[in-house]
Amino acid sequence: MPSVAEALQRLEDELPSARQHNQLVLKIVHGYGSKGVGGDIRIAVQKRLREMLEAKQIRGCIFGEDWSKSCDEVWKLLQARPELKSDADLGRCNRGITIVLL
Repeated sequence: MPSVAEALQRLEDELPSARQHNQLVLKIVHGYGSKGVGGDIRIAVQKRLREMLEAKQIRGCIFGEDWSKSCDEVWKLLQARPELKSDADLGRCNRGITIVLL
């Protein structure tokens, strides 16, 4: 299990790599804490992604609890990228993931 610092470094390393490989959407699996009440890594990753969004370093992020067809942002993404409709976490309110739009 990585430390918060290691997890954030992995995030920082993977985003440029994904861009280089023309990946437009990433699913980040950060977990939600060992007791299911929200972990340090989840909180830190989501905070960093919000900062990146404000700095326009990413186009968007959708937290797992919002990853549902009933969310307007998700519905628009699914129309543009229909292959994402088969994602196992879609509609499951999985707080252990975040979808990142590059």
